[in-house]
Amino acid sequence: MALPLLGELWDELPVEKRIFCSVLLFSWAVYLWEAFLARRQRKVYRTTTHVPWELGQIMDSETFEKSRLYQLDKSTFSFWSGLYSELEGTLILLCGGIPFLWNVSGQISGRAGFEPEYEIAQSLVFLLLATLFSAVTGLPWSLYNTFVIEEKHGFNQQTLGFFFKDAIKKFIVTQCILLPVTSLLLYIIKIGGDYFFIYAWLFTLVVSLVLVTIYADYIAPLFDKFIPLPEGELKQAIEMMAKSIDFPLTKVYVVEGSKRSSHSNAYFYGFFKNKRIVLFDTLLEDYSALNKEHPEGEDGEDDDTKSKVKMNSFLCFFLFAVLIGQKELFAAFGFYETQPTLIGLMIIFQFIFSPYNEVLSFCLTVLSRRFEFQADAFAKELGKAKDLYSALIKLNKDNLGFPVSDWIFSMWHYSHPPLLERLQALKDAKQD
Repeated sequence: MALPLLGELWDELPVEKRIFCSVLLFSWAVYLWEAFLARRQRKVYRTTTHVPWELGQIMDSETFEKSRLYQLDKSTFSFWSGLYSELEGTLILLCGGIPFLWNVSGQISGRAGFEPEYEIAQSLVFLLLATLFSAVTGLPWSLYNTFVIEEKHGFNQQTLGFFFKDAIKKFIVTQCILLPVTSLLLYIIKIGGDYFFIYAWLFTLVVSLVLVTIYADYIAPLFDKFIPLPEGELKQAIEMMAKSIDFPLTKVYVVEGSKRSSHSNAYFYGFFKNKRIVLFDTLLEDYSALNKEHPEGEDGEDDDTKSKVKMNSFLCFFLFAVLIGQKELFAAFGFYETQPTLIGLMIIFQFIFSPYNEVLSFCLTVLSRRFEFQADAFAKELGKAKDLYSALIKLNKDNLGFPVSDWIFSMWHYSHPPLLERLQALKDAKQD
């Protein structure tokens, strides 16, 4: 009886109400699914108190216990921050926070001399206020994560002064990129006619390529010091390895990540014949050259992954072009008289595409794990299985990674295969 009654009530709701309720219900469904997965993983952290026999020869009990407690603290923090984020988003939707902020933005742009027809100006004010709100509400969580959790487990290297200076700098740099790019995108959509989605897609593609190209040379040095890896045995070995596999390496950098955290990492970036490698200084022991001043100053993605993301953005803009004329979408979120382009982008990309985005995210996670296994297999072909085996263990220890995972949590979240799976894949070649 209850289900048919609910069905009848649902059918009687206006279209905009059904859209709003569907968005809200799906958001909570995703949150509950994520909370369920996290609960399963926390159970692993709580109950796995001894080193698995597979790791008995490579991981001591003290390191295992430290990593277990660290990951347990991070998981608990993630639960509370995730709950807050979901409640905040729900309240914003229920209380009409989006149209309210849009109206405030109109008042501010009006006082600055821009009439209501100057929609782009109002959109930029809206974007600035929205990102400022997000930064302020997220600040306490970021402070707790850095100065309580990371500090407790020996990773934090920041002072409060450095933290706030860095946060302000990030906000300013983000606005300097976000606002001009958004204004141009909105202008292209306004004047693009029936095929605006093609021009918008090409514009975002060009912007992405430019940002990736200039990131390490002009953006990243605003926050961290990048210096060329000095001449020596390590640089020669990296260059010889790159040459032997026809990897178009042009530069090797060292980034001073130790002023933020003692976590270690490395990555490469670049396009075509211009690839660069970045090593965190925390990977290099006794690296005295970092103390000298030098004036110079993202994870690399597989080309297949990049092409899929580019095609995905084209599909999203095409569907946006199809849906932007539906007034019910705007009415569902409190916009009954106007249909601002920026609001349409937010509604469609953030809310309407949510199911699609979740599926796509999972598919890309699976694809990323596949690429990682392929990279490990390539290392085996080069006869480097033993070196990679040791490196994976060292990175896991240094970063207090917990080697045991719930299988569903791992499948859904891990873009890199769990440590045990990678070690098992390398084990036979290492023994050989």
